[in-house]
Amino acid sequence: MLSRMGRHIGLWICLATALVSFGSAAEQKMQLGEWDVHYIVVNSTFFSPEIAREYGIVRSKYNALVNISVLETDTQKAQIVGMEGSATNLLGTEKALTFKRVQEGEAIYYLAVLPFRDQETYRFAIRIQRGNDSQTLKFQQKMYVD
Repeated sequence: MLSRMGRHIGLWICLATALVSFGSAAEQKMQLGEWDVHYIVVNSTFFSPEIAREYGIVRSKYNALVNISVLETDTQKAQIVGMEGSATNLLGTEKALTFKRVQEGEAIYYLAVLPFRDQETYRFAIRIQRGNDSQTLKFQQKMYVD
């Protein structure tokens, strides 16, 4: 069993590997209101079986992991928010995204699994809400099977 710190480090090492593998466009940031929203979509096979099991991720070359972090722009402090969204392919098929909040130490991130087909393009619309403040993160990404 991995320690709490080991799991956290393991997840971020996997994401760092994904960044290197996909190049500079893999991790993205968008400023929405008073938040810096960081997002990345990677194939679930980038995660070791142990890390995937710990976070309830089904590893498959046909599953992507959507990872979103919301930081307050001025302080860069991680925010606890409500998050819901969907991914729609170019044929108009919409898939709801169910986000799970993961909090370890000061880090907070939101994870959702998205099943996909090779070379399928998705348009993401993710509503982020804290109190009366609500913003929508929108982006598009083409998915590839490893």
